[in-house]
Amino acid sequence: MKTSHIYKLLVLSASIATLTSCTDLVNDEKDSVVNEVVEGGFAPVNVPEALSSAYKDLSTYSDQAGIYALGEHTTAEMIPPTRGVDWGDNGVWRTLDAHTWDASHSYILSAWNALNQRAYKATEIIASNPTPVQKAEAQFLRAYNMYWVLDYWGVVPVREVTQGVNDLPKVLTRSEAFDYILKDLEEALPNLPKSGPSVTNGTATKAAANFLLAKLYLNKSVYKSTTPGGPYTFDKADMDKVVAYVDAITADGYALEKDYFSTFSSAAKTEPILLVLEGTAQNRWFMTLHYGQNPSGWNGFSTLADFYDTFESKDSRIGAPAKKDGTQYSGIGLGFLIGQQYDDKGAPVIDVRTQKPLSFTRDVPLAGAATDKGIRVIKYHPANSGKYILMRYAEAYLMKAEAQFRGGNAGGALTQVNSLRTTRGASTLGSLTEQNLFDEIGRELYWEGGKRTTEVRFGKFTTGEGTAVKEAYTTLYPIPSAALVSNANLVQNPGY
Repeated sequence: MKTSHIYKLLVLSASIATLTSCTDLVNDEKDSVVNEVVEGGFAPVNVPEALSSAYKDLSTYSDQAGIYALGEHTTAEMIPPTRGVDWGDNGVWRTLDAHTWDASHSYILSAWNALNQRAYKATEIIASNPTPVQKAEAQFLRAYNMYWVLDYWGVVPVREVTQGVNDLPKVLTRSEAFDYILKDLEEALPNLPKSGPSVTNGTATKAAANFLLAKLYLNKSVYKSTTPGGPYTFDKADMDKVVAYVDAITADGYALEKDYFSTFSSAAKTEPILLVLEGTAQNRWFMTLHYGQNPSGWNGFSTLADFYDTFESKDSRIGAPAKKDGTQYSGIGLGFLIGQQYDDKGAPVIDVRTQKPLSFTRDVPLAGAATDKGIRVIKYHPANSGKYILMRYAEAYLMKAEAQFRGGNAGGALTQVNSLRTTRGASTLGSLTEQNLFDEIGRELYWEGGKRTTEVRFGKFTTGEGTAVKEAYTTLYPIPSAALVSNANLVQNPGY
C-alpha cells in the first residue's frame, strides 16, 4: 500500500530498529490503511475501512516496548533486569529504569511515531465525510492518541489534511493540546453510542469518552503547568468534573468486579470499558515468565520487593497460588509469583541453565541478574486471558476518589477507597492521606501501563529506586532527534 508524502512528514520514516529480546506481537504497519495524497488536494479515505484499521492499531498499546515501556519501566513498580546476555538490547531497558534516556532512544522514537501516526489517521477519517457517529469515533481515537503524546512529551504536532506536502505540522503547546483534545471529546460525546460493560467493548462509547475526560481533568494541573515536575495545584471545579464524568460511567452499568483477577479474564462482567480486540494479551505473560515454565516466557520483567510489600497478605490483588491440577497452564499462579515454581502437575520447575529448582527471589539487580531473580507478575492468565484492557472501571473509580480527596471531600474519598479495599479483601483505612491514596492506586492498577502518569501527578516520578537522574525535567521525555530534524517547528524539551 502506498504511503502519502504528508504522512511521511508527520510520522517519521527514520528506519531505527527497535531492539527487543523477543518477537514483537503487535500489528504490522502494513495492515494499516494509509491514504494516498494527490497533488493539489486531499483524497478522502474509505471511512469504514479506515475506522476498522484505526481500532486494530490500538494493539500497539499492548506491546511490551514503546508506549507501554515508557509508562511502566520508568516507574518504581517494574524493573527490566539484564540476565546474562538476555535483555541487554544495547541498554534500552536499563536507561528507562535509570532515567538516563536521551533523544536517540529507540522506544521514545517508536512511541512518538506510532501515536502521531494514529492521530493523523483519525484526522483523515474526520475529513472524509463520515456519519456523525463515525466522526465521533474518529474524534475519540484522535483524542486518545494525542492524549498520550501530550502526557509523554508536553507538545503535540498537528497536521491538517489541507496542508501541502512541504508544509510542516504546527506544534501545540501543552495547554493548547489540552484544549484541542478536550474539544474533540466534548464534540464526540453526544454522538457516541451508549454501552455497558462487556468483553467485546473494542470501539468508542460514551463510557470511554467519559473515562478519558475524567483522566484529562484529573491531570489538568499537570498539563496546564509551565513548570515540569510541579508542584501542582488542583482546582476544585476540575475535580468536580472528574467526579461527574465517573458518575456517568457508573450510571451506564459499570461496577467493580468482585473477583479481582476475573477482570483480566474472558469472564469479566462489570469492568471492561475499552479493550484491544485485535490479538491477545500474551505479551503480558511472555514478558515475565521463565523459560522453563508452561507457557515458556522470555524471562524478563519483575516487580520490586518494596512495591510488593505495600500489599497485605489477605489482599486478593496480591494473587493466588497455582492450581497444579494437571490442566494446561495450571502451574502458573496469579498476581505475584514468588518462591518455588511448579509445573502443571505440581512438580518443581527446574531452571535449565542452573539445573536447580526454580524459585523466584525478592531481590533483583538491574544488571547481571541470575535467571531466578525477581518477583514475577501475572494479571492476564494464559488459561483464561481476556483481551488487553485499555480502560476499566476500577481506574475510573479511583479517579473519582482522588478527585474527591483533592477537591476537599476527604470523607467521601475515604469511603470510596475503603469500599474498594473491602471488595478486594483488604482491611479498611482509618484515614486517607496522599501517600496511602497513591499506594492504593498502585495496588489496584499495577503493571497496567499508567504508573508514570500517576507518579508525575503525585510528585514521585524522580524519587524511585534506581533513578540516576532525579531532575524535574525528566517528567517529560525528549522530542526524538529524528523528529526535530524533520519538523523545524519542534523545539527540544528543556534539559535534553
